Amino acid sequence: MASTHTQLLYHLIFSTKNREAMIDSSWRDRLHEYLGGVVAGLGGAPQGVGGVADHVHLLVGLKPTHCLSDFMRDLKKSSSIWVSEQIGLKSFRWQEGYAAFTVSASVRESVRAYIAGQEEHHRRKTFREELIGILEKSGVAYDPRYLD
Repeated sequence: MASTHTQLLYHLIFSTKNREAMIDSSWRDRLHEYLGGVVAGLGGAPQGVGGVADHVHLLVGLKPTHCLSDFMRDLKKSSSIWVSEQIGLKSFRWQEGYAAFTVSASVRESVRAYIAGQEEHHRRKTFREELIGILEKSGVAYDPRYLD
């Protein structure tokens, strides 16, 4: 084959430092827009961004040349600086670590809808319950000590 063809979709999840409810609804949409812009600026394709006061979800398309850990470091760093400078929350930080899951193109729309419905979803489930469910559904081994 003379060329490379890929469809690398990732569902990314990460939370605020100590899972503090720091992302206020008054500026949450601006943060989500900014995160999408950073994804594009890093060469990715933002396909959905959502979240609540203590965490965010993104659906992104990445290139095979992306290193996921470098991408996540740059995304979190840039958005922490943005919150500090634009919103004025000098203490804002993301928690170390993240969850990343590959997504089949056949379920892209359902993942996008799931991400868009975060506020409704979290009226019934905590972030911890949500993350454990996703980890277990995906067959990812985890240590519960590192989920808080």
